[in-house]
Amino acid sequence: MNPAEWLARAAQHTPEAPALLQGTAVIADYAGFAQRVAGIAAAFADAFQLAAGKRVAIFMKNDAAYLEALYAIWHAGLVAVPINAKLHPREAAWILQDADTRLVLASPDLASDLKAALRDADLTSCQLLEAPGPAFDRLREHAPAGPPAPMVRDTLIWLFYTSGTTGRPKGVMLSAGNIAAMAYTYFIDVDAVHGTDTALYAAPLSHGAGLYSVMHVLRGARHAIPPSGGFDAAEILALAPQLCDVHLFAAPTMVRRLVDGARASGSSGEGIRTIVYGGGPMYRADIVEAVAVMGPRFVQIYGQGESPMTITALSRAAVADREHPRWRERLASVGRAQSCVDVRVVGENRQLLGPGETGEVEVRGATVMLGYWQNPGATARTMRDGWLATGDLGFLDADGFLTLVDRSKDMIISGGTNIYPREIEEVLLEHPSVHEAAVIGRPHADWGEEVVAFITPAAGASFDPGALDRHCLERIARFKRPKAYFTLGRLPKNNYGKILKTELRRILAEHDGDGGSRS
Repeated sequence: MNPAEWLARAAQHTPEAPALLQGTAVIADYAGFAQRVAGIAAAFADAFQLAAGKRVAIFMKNDAAYLEALYAIWHAGLVAVPINAKLHPREAAWILQDADTRLVLASPDLASDLKAALRDADLTSCQLLEAPGPAFDRLREHAPAGPPAPMVRDTLIWLFYTSGTTGRPKGVMLSAGNIAAMAYTYFIDVDAVHGTDTALYAAPLSHGAGLYSVMHVLRGARHAIPPSGGFDAAEILALAPQLCDVHLFAAPTMVRRLVDGARASGSSGEGIRTIVYGGGPMYRADIVEAVAVMGPRFVQIYGQGESPMTITALSRAAVADREHPRWRERLASVGRAQSCVDVRVVGENRQLLGPGETGEVEVRGATVMLGYWQNPGATARTMRDGWLATGDLGFLDADGFLTLVDRSKDMIISGGTNIYPREIEEVLLEHPSVHEAAVIGRPHADWGEEVVAFITPAAGASFDPGALDRHCLERIARFKRPKAYFTLGRLPKNNYGKILKTELRRILAEHDGDGGSRS
């Protein structure tokens, strides 16, 4: 099923229903939304000669034009390549090259630097179009295309790049069938959606928030972009009562800031019906406080790019329950397997483990990816006999609740965004003053974790954190840059030469009083 077909049907059934909103202002009804999408889809073929299956990237901040571009890509039978707008232009250019992208739609304030990065990479096959902007407006006005392109279950429609332990991102291939199964499961395991509801996009549309647009299009609901274009707790708390029946996807750090804002203003989150939280661990004390301040508005999901938003869910009732004798343990879990998947925990030899036994979490089902783009080796390592190896460690209890206890990959989650240390370590090691580097996460009250680096300086080199900052900012996104640097004569290693990050965490806990060196 082509998701753009759901938009076309919503336009048939409720053409005058509000569809796209900027704050509380209606930009387009469903008839207008569908017509714009059909025009852009036709322009993709006529103006850019894009045939079905070609990749079109979106390097945009949150905007109604993002949703128009996304559904136009699908309407035309193309593959969407969403790119986090916080990435460095060089990182975005690498993704565009790897995906053999023919067109990228970029926010005006990102376009200039991206254009320069494309020139530096000699990437002449990829055209760039600013959106929103006059050129994008002309695409909207193009004569509409016919019906959405037909798709089957395994048609590739979403190529999402997720960082890997090698330091280079991998392209997760999601199919029309994966996205449809995700939508259906949302209605069963997460929340209902009605035509009078509003999806409020404060989290990046390039990630889970964008995927969650599908179920709201399917039901003919409203899609609102906050005036700020991002997450602002006070703004959301003020908007929600005006929009009513708001659905919001938020990282745990966003939930923390919403709760703090609600407590400070005396609000209980009026107008917000559901906050789906995921993308990182949520401390039990924080979610207990969230329910106490804002009421039973919360649902937790656990997923990965390889099985988006769809491994487990902790229902609204379970999050709010304080009567069950094991409610504390359940609240510390990530819930039970969603309806479309099987979830299990296996040992080192992939033997099935019983309740309470910790091992690697595996999942299989209709939402699990087709594989990694042009990377059969990584696909074979991750997909084992139909099971997706998540790299997360956890255990199931006798009632099927999954509790995550660690990450087998040394991933840092800051503000709901995954950051992989090796990528940053490789950048640091390019600097002539650095002999060894190791990156770990440090707890942060607002962001969950922040990046810190341990450095062994090169012989005879002076340690200059400002120079390392500048070096990083020229190569990676600002949010990945270490927030503190610590120097050691040598990094702790085991007998095989592997850096002991557990020892670094111990050192950090004992000696982090001064916050590390900063420029």
